[in-house]
Amino acid sequence: MTRVHVHATSVVLGAACAPFGGALDQAVLLVGPSGAGKSDVALRLIGMGARLLADDQTALFESGGRLFAESIPSLHGRIEIRGAGIVTLETAAPAPVILAVRLDEAAEIPRLPEPQTHKLPQGLEKAKEPAFLILRAFEASTPAKIATAAWGLAHRTFVAGLDSQG
Repeated sequence: MTRVHVHATSVVLGAACAPFGGALDQAVLLVGPSGAGKSDVALRLIGMGARLLADDQTALFESGGRLFAESIPSLHGRIEIRGAGIVTLETAAPAPVILAVRLDEAAEIPRLPEPQTHKLPQGLEKAKEPAFLILRAFEASTPAKIATAAWGLAHRTFVAGLDSQG
């Protein structure tokens, strides 16, 4: 099975989605350049009940037409807490990716975005591309936006925006 390593942080949302309808055992892929806030958003999601999959480097693979994320052995269980250091946490098992989020402080964030998907790297052509959002990492509501959007995607509850055409 082909695994493609990408510069991304990933978490299994789990109980972080509970306030929006229930736990969700699917992953979110946080992408952006170094310093964009990927680990920061992941830590806030973990604080809401998510579980770490991988920090900084995530292995992606396809199974049954779905995209999955998992940790890579050299960084397994480690997450950087900027200003404090690197800590080891229990990691989640590989999980299907429901949502990719590009963290970009300078991006224009549309009020109701058109549905988009995250373009996958070469080697993963058989996997369905996950839904894609652009958010600002350091807004207080970003982790809740991610958890709500993932829940909405999983349960087809969008009436406008991200998944309204699916």
